[in-house]
Amino acid sequence: MKILFVADPLSTFKTYKDSTFAMMREAATRGHELWACEPFEIVWQRGGQVQARCRRIALTGQADDWFDELEVATAALAGFDAVLMRKDPPFDAEYLYTTHLLTQAEREGARVFNQPQALREHPEKLAILEFPLYIAPTLVTRDMDAVRQFHAEHRDVILKPLDGMGGMGIFRVKDDGLNLGSIAETLTRNGQQTIMVQKFLPAISQGDKRVLIIDGEPVPYALARIPQGGEVRGNLAAGGKGVAQPLSESDWAIARHLGPILAARGLLLVGLDIIGEHLTEINVTSPTCFQEITDQMGWNVAGRFIDALEAKLAS
Repeated sequence: MKILFVADPLSTFKTYKDSTFAMMREAATRGHELWACEPFEIVWQRGGQVQARCRRIALTGQADDWFDELEVATAALAGFDAVLMRKDPPFDAEYLYTTHLLTQAEREGARVFNQPQALREHPEKLAILEFPLYIAPTLVTRDMDAVRQFHAEHRDVILKPLDGMGGMGIFRVKDDGLNLGSIAETLTRNGQQTIMVQKFLPAISQGDKRVLIIDGEPVPYALARIPQGGEVRGNLAAGGKGVAQPLSESDWAIARHLGPILAARGLLLVGLDIIGEHLTEINVTSPTCFQEITDQMGWNVAGRFIDALEAKLAS
């Protein structure tokens, strides 16, 4: 089958850890045809279908020059067997516009994963609000007084933007409240931008766990991203150390509850972020950690994902 990956530039892939590359590699071993484009290459014009200037690639097996470009063509998205939306955040206006184009492509017959409507309806930090049973004390606001009151109640808090990724823009303010005003003013742009504030969870020292769910079923291993060198952030992009481990009892409980709900909404692949026993994010744009879990535990995450994709396309 022909698979189109909507992703960041291929030249930016770090193939030793990139989950989209792991998907490509697994699909290629099964004889599937690999195509790729960037969001800006997707266009629509009245009288036609949603199209993209895309390139067909073959994997070389090399670490650096990891693909050969076999063909460049403009093709309708409905002409592919599957379109995988794997563009990394930020979830900004341009990302949103891309999902609308992908929704139009669906109307024309394209099969898009994750479904673009589901992407729009599950902003990764705000999606947890639907499941208050599993989350830590959390505030969503752009009001400075509300931030101060939340800190006064919980004393040790994390502040973060709603559109960040990889640990960008995350700050911890301890009991002394040092720089709380300055940090809140910066993140909210003086009250013009909404942020999230959460009670600090000491369990971060054991890692920010990424739990993957594929078509409603949890992968039995998580990647605990453990902060290093005095950092409060466990994100791999922020220097965290990734340690794969079996899911805990609470991990299973959260994943088994959310999995079927999210799958029914068109989310084939989801990455839950869990600290201790608390859900902190629901990642739906381009969940990662495939290769780290596979390399450390011998459980083929990409294989399971392509199995699920093939089953969806056969249904």
